[in-house]
Order: sequence, then C-alpha cells, then structure tokens
Amino acid sequence: MTTDTTTPTEQNVNTASRPSQLRITDMKITNLVGVPFRSSIIRLETNQGIVGYGEVRDGASASYALLLKSRLIGENPCNLDKIFRKIRQFGFHGRQGGGVCGIEMALMDLAGKAYGVPAYALVGGKFRDRVRCYADTPTELDPQTMGARLLERRSRGFTMLKMDVGINLLRNTPGTLIAPDGAFEDDDLMHPFTGIQVTQKGVEQLAAFVEEVRSIVGYDIALAADHFGHIALDSCIRIGRALEPYTLAWIEDLIPWQFTDQWRQLTEAVAVPTCTGEDIYLAENFEPLLAAEAIRIVHPDPATSGGIAETKRLGNRAEEKGIAMALHLAASPVATMASVHLAAATHNFLALEHHAADVPFWNDLVTGLPNPIIHDGHIDVPDKPGLGFDDVNEELFAEHLDPRAPLLFADTAEWDNEHAHDRLWS
Repeated sequence: MTTDTTTPTEQNVNTASRPSQLRITDMKITNLVGVPFRSSIIRLETNQGIVGYGEVRDGASASYALLLKSRLIGENPCNLDKIFRKIRQFGFHGRQGGGVCGIEMALMDLAGKAYGVPAYALVGGKFRDRVRCYADTPTELDPQTMGARLLERRSRGFTMLKMDVGINLLRNTPGTLIAPDGAFEDDDLMHPFTGIQVTQKGVEQLAAFVEEVRSIVGYDIALAADHFGHIALDSCIRIGRALEPYTLAWIEDLIPWQFTDQWRQLTEAVAVPTCTGEDIYLAENFEPLLAAEAIRIVHPDPATSGGIAETKRLGNRAEEKGIAMALHLAASPVATMASVHLAAATHNFLALEHHAADVPFWNDLVTGLPNPIIHDGHIDVPDKPGLGFDDVNEELFAEHLDPRAPLLFADTAEWDNEHAHDRLWS
C-alpha cells in the first residue's frame, strides 16, 4: 500500500519540482559550429529529471565550463548566489569568462523550472514584454552592397542595424593609411602600439562610405558601427568627428576597453555615442569606465560579463550614471533567450545584438518558441519557466556538431573528480 505524503494544499498545486531537494548530478556538453560561430552548449542534469541549458561564449573553449563540473555536482542550483560566488574566481575577461557565464545561464534555467517561474522573475521581474534586437551585418567593401544587405534586414522588421566601418575598407586605396611593415598582420598588438594612422584621405573615404550607406537605409532607423581597426586614439577622434553628420547610434570598440582615460578623451571629443564592454568580466570591472563617464553606452556580452544576475547589476549601476546598456551577443537561441530575460529585467536596456540573421536553421535549434523567434525586430519575452524554451533540437544539433568534437552531449565523467584547493585566502 502506498501512502500519499503530500499535504492537501500540495495536492491542489502544480509543483514544478521539490526545489529544496534539487541537486545537480551531471554536466554534458555539445560543441556546435555555424550558430553563427562556434558555441558550446551546456546541459546540467539533476536528481529530479529537470535539466538546465547554458552556452559558453562563441569561440571559447568548453573546458572553461568543464573544469567547474566537480564544483557543481551535489549543489542545489536554486542557490544561485552561493554557486556564483563559488565559481566566479574561475572566469576572466574575454572568452575566458565563458564557462562561468554559461553555467550561470544554466543555473537560472534550472532554478526557474524548479520554482515554475521565468528567469526574469528571479532577478526582480520585467520592465518590458518585448526585447528589441539589432542586426549585425558583416563587412562589405562596396557601400552599395553594404547598404543593400542592411536594407534587407530592415525589410524583415529590424529597427536597428549595425555594420563594420574600418581600415579594412582602405587597404587597397593608396594614401589612406600609414603603417609600419607587418602592422596589419600582428592581431595581438593593442591599438595604441601598432603605429597605424589614418590619413585625411582615409577619413574622408570612411565618411563617404557611411554617407552612401545612410542614403540607402535611410535616416529614420538606428545604425551603429563597429570594427574600426587597431588604430590609436588620434585617428579614432578624427574618424568619430567625420561621422557626426550621419547620426550613428554608436561607434563601438575603437580602442581597447582597458584604457579608461583614452575612452574619456574620445567621448569628450566627438558628438557620436561611444560604446564598449563586450570583453569585460564582472560588473566591478566596468566601474572605471562608469565612474569616469568615459562612454555613453555600456555594451556587455552576458556570456562574458557574468550571465543574467551579474549583468543586471551592471545595468543598474550604469543607469545611476545616466548610461544606457546594450547587449553584445553572437550565439544560438540558448544564450539569446538568457539575454532576453536579462534585457526584460533591466530598466536602461537599449538593444540586443543578433548575429545570426543569415543562419537559416537558427530558429529551429530550440523548441517551444515562436518561429521565427525574432519578428518585427523584437523577441517576445516568454513566461514559461526558466529560459522559456521547451528543449533543444537534438536532431538538428547533431547536424551541426563541431567536427573536432563530434559528440552530442558527450559524457564528461573525466571531469568528475577534478579538484584543487580553491580558497583565495589563508
């Protein structure tokens, strides 16, 4: 004879799980390519059968997440703050933050499912029902072609666009660039140290490029610019001033984020919003830029900046300084939906990057969302528990596995017993 141990109240409530008894039992990984770039999808499994999904940042190593597996097994994913404090020390700037952030997304997915609430509810609720997306578009050397590609995105309903405008457009035009031998081949040399200068002819050519693109897409749509090249501050200022007539939404990452004083000088010198932050890990490391009011728009990538809760904290701090927050992203729908919940819960949110406008199968990588996921340039904020999609499409995942690691949610038992003395104090 079986005994029903539930209380009368519980018998009349659809409980998502037993949150206080939930434990992480396993982590599995799938490495995908072309979604739009290389991404590693994390699946955290539990003793109650519910799973949570996260995504390591594009181009990062899945090992950044795997090394944390032994620190997660046995933990209750609903203890979001506790676990984040435990693992945050293992992230860093750029792609090195990808493991911690992908796990944070998966924890949010699990906790939301355990409590039966959407992820945005775990960080204070939502300010909006739809999240505006901006469509990134790769470089075209011809401004007519660039304009046509952007116009096609506008025809899909996007209300904000981004293009690349940089020294790659000048490489074949004599008299536009001054550079030491080999300067263009050394990608690891930071901008102030390359010795590359843009001449007045080069500045005028870039301005003419933007002017022609603007004439095609119109002045009634937001248009941002990125990937200017590894050039020093003085050239950045001259370019920024030349682009003022075209009312750009922002100019992005002209110099490395680490150089706060240079960002302040650039921001004060040009009447175009300045924007950076995609490679900064944790809210505290944005503080120099915010305190100096060195940028007009803060631009974290949630797959580097700390995931949902940490990036919301950053947004709150930026709002106090009068700075809007846009979100950088190049990801599958997994990290995209994590970013949607973050955007919904952040008051000063501006727009979320979409880097997969040319990936035909992108919408089908997850199930249980509207198809297409983006319509009229926006994503509806889902009210389903966790990140809001039902599951991943394993059949489609299998068609896009990284050939260097072609296993679907591969077993990761070799990481079960990885251990070190992690405490940072004696």
